[in-house]
Amino acid sequence: MKFIRLCTAFSLFVFCSCTSVKNIQKNTDDVDLDRYSKEIVSAIKGMTVREKIGQMFCVVPENFDFNLSQKQIDMDTVPSSCMVSAEMKKNFKQYPVGGIIYFRKNLESPEQIKKMMNDFDSVSKVPLIHSTDEEGGRVARVARVEKFETKKTGPALKVKDPEKMGNEIGTYLKKYGFNVDFAPVADVWTNPKNAVIGDRAFSTDPEEAGEKVAMAISGFHDAGVKVAIKHFPGHGDTKADSHNGTAKSYKTWKKMKKCEMIPFKRGIESGADMVMVAHIKTPLASRDGLPASLSSTWITERLREELGFDGVVITDAMGMKALSSSYTSLESSLMAIDAGVDILLMPHDFTKTFDELVSAVESGKISESRIDESVARILKMKSGFKKNN
Repeated sequence: MKFIRLCTAFSLFVFCSCTSVKNIQKNTDDVDLDRYSKEIVSAIKGMTVREKIGQMFCVVPENFDFNLSQKQIDMDTVPSSCMVSAEMKKNFKQYPVGGIIYFRKNLESPEQIKKMMNDFDSVSKVPLIHSTDEEGGRVARVARVEKFETKKTGPALKVKDPEKMGNEIGTYLKKYGFNVDFAPVADVWTNPKNAVIGDRAFSTDPEEAGEKVAMAISGFHDAGVKVAIKHFPGHGDTKADSHNGTAKSYKTWKKMKKCEMIPFKRGIESGADMVMVAHIKTPLASRDGLPASLSSTWITERLREELGFDGVVITDAMGMKALSSSYTSLESSLMAIDAGVDILLMPHDFTKTFDELVSAVESGKISESRIDESVARILKMKSGFKKNN
């Protein structure tokens, strides 16, 4: 009952390579929870380790159908892609994640997606992140489904008014129940052979890209939708696609500060709620040899300390081959948390990874204060979120 009272109070006030893993320790004194509201601190103190770890996961709906294999989850569609069964609700209570990401296969109609969100909300103690990738152009999960009757926007590269675009996309996302969009793209398209970014970027010029990112964020925020700028530290100069394997940028840190960092800096200054970190490697800009999503150099030293970002850091999808070909799900998850990540997006072996992260905290391999640090950021971002039901 004490925990329920804390969650109720929180809702009222806040919501109206590596084959062996080192210990992830952080001195409690290093975690400054005093800068967060009393309601957030109280809520964190009232959460179990399992509930805290859950806040650090954003997964697909199909993850809660335990009859499915990972291969089936990755398929175009299965029955549990568009509905939440009683068994899935039960499984959610056991694995209470902080966010759900929806793809085109999860979207049949406005009524269906609203019910799906309502069903997940009904079993979550904390308001959920309901997210998608809706950039406009070729990456538009919602606008590509006719029943949603949305106005399709062109690719970012050709958009003349990014603020209007962000507002239009944000408005219809909000209407259908989404509260987070993994957009806008803050990459600079500097490599013409790079097809994975291409016209998803606002420009080939960093200053123009930065200006348009800032404008788009304003549009999304005016519509009441939070954003995640991506793909830090910049995917526009790579040749390879990190979905399919290792992708590298051979720029130095000095050169990246004069190009790739400009749109991210503008986005942060404009109030970006989240930053999505890519799995790209930067051999000339960092010495650790790790993908940026697992690198404390990129996340803690540069994104947090140098660029001053204090919002939520989320990985790109953890099942992408740039990670999964070299690390197990648990290895990459532990390394990401050690590097400073707050939310793990779509890790494979979801339940096993979840359980082992809980065990890692309970055994002291990960300090609970390190988890509290991320949960505080996540709950702060969720301030103002309301359940759909």
